[in-house]
Amino acid sequence: METVTIHKAKTELSKLLKRVEAGEEIMIARGNKEIARIVPATMPAVRKGRGRGAWKGLFEMPDVMAPMTESELADWEGPIEPSP
Repeated sequence: METVTIHKAKTELSKLLKRVEAGEEIMIARGNKEIARIVPATMPAVRKGRGRGAWKGLFEMPDVMAPMTESELADWEGPIEPSP
């Protein structure tokens, strides 16, 4: 993937779009910071099947809303000292 400056992207947009149509991806940068990526509008066949539910069954999400156990709470807060 080639990175081009905003100036080059503005002056050579037609050429860059032809390359994107051929399947390339172009990154646009402001200075050294990448800010945008131009990709083909039609995704390649490799990316098909990444729709909703494609990751189903591959991993299990922990219950992040479950209350902490006493030991987890102690690890998080540190030892609780009685007030004087």
